[in-house]
Amino acid sequence: MERTPDMAETARPVLRLKPKADGRRVRRGAPWVYLSDIVADRRSRAIPPGAVATLEDSERVPLATVAVNMGSKIAARVLDFDPDAVVDAAWIEARLAAAAAHRARLYDAPFYRLVHAEADGLPGIVVDRFGDVAVLQPNAAWAAEREDWIADALVRLGMPCVLRNASGRARGLEGLDEAGAVLRGALPEAPLPVAMNGATYLADVTGGQKTGLFYDQRPNHAMAARLARGAVLDVFSHVGGFALAMLAGRAETAVCVDGSAAALDLLRGGAEASGVAGRIETRRGDAFATMAALAAEGARFDTVVCDPPAFAPTRAALEAGLRGYEKVALLAAPLVEPGGYLVLCSCSHAVDLAAFRTACLRGLGRARRRGRIVHTGSAGPDHPVHPHLAESGYLKALFLRLD
Repeated sequence: MERTPDMAETARPVLRLKPKADGRRVRRGAPWVYLSDIVADRRSRAIPPGAVATLEDSERVPLATVAVNMGSKIAARVLDFDPDAVVDAAWIEARLAAAAAHRARLYDAPFYRLVHAEADGLPGIVVDRFGDVAVLQPNAAWAAEREDWIADALVRLGMPCVLRNASGRARGLEGLDEAGAVLRGALPEAPLPVAMNGATYLADVTGGQKTGLFYDQRPNHAMAARLARGAVLDVFSHVGGFALAMLAGRAETAVCVDGSAAALDLLRGGAEASGVAGRIETRRGDAFATMAALAAEGARFDTVVCDPPAFAPTRAALEAGLRGYEKVALLAAPLVEPGGYLVLCSCSHAVDLAAFRTACLRGLGRARRRGRIVHTGSAGPDHPVHPHLAESGYLKALFLRLD
């Protein structure tokens, strides 16, 4: 790192809003300021990515303390609504401690999303906790420059092992690399067991998808487990989030479909650890083709769950993504027994609940199935939603009972 963040912040740079930009958005709590709203002159362009600056309105009235990246569409991320805030190691640790205190009220065991970026007052930072292990995603330039402070604070908060996960689209948009690293402690030698909803999951925190496990679906796993009976199907199963929870409930058997051999290996390991290995079948392959093949076989299930990856990660992919969700519903609906349940999920930031619901119901209609929505799910309370940032409430789950 070229910066020395332990030095006192002096001569802090200033970013100024254009005259037509609305400073009231920031005053009301908006966490982002786009480059198009910033006076991009020689001085502001010279501010290094990751620097802390004071944001002013067009009348030079200070609004907030922000992290700067003039090479990104999000030129400023609000760190503190106090324009004079000092963003040092103590400031970061205080934010992390507040996030940890919230989770301590929610969960008896230390397995959860510890930091959910802007919604926890730490823009661009994601931390998932696996007991003594913290997996950090510093997805913004300011966080990448201060990852040592973050790692030290996580150790003091009870996580002696801190790993950097640098995968994902967000870091690329900030001009950051994709190099993972062990920041503190020793690299775990095996997948980590995580107990949730009566099942045991195996999380590969070094080579798995994202941070190794999707904590966000925990309440939806529990709802599916409450509903499911008999034979169930988990499509895009990853490490078996839905299937293992349903088998821990009243489901009798599960078929799990995923394209990743590594994920299915972890799923089978989780099934063994959960004592349900003899009740689960895995199929590796394309989800759409596998659902079509199951229909041709005449397979029917009490509950079918489809939790695909983000089909529309950006607004440019919105229409194609909605067609993808419609196709999932079209192929999944015929596999549900009369009176059974269909669970359809979306983690696409660009797709709101209304558009997702419309696409799913269109696919249901094309499949000539009818039903009713019995529950609409979202992420758990360890994934808080920023009231001025719709993207933080990205997860949607529709639970339908089909006629």
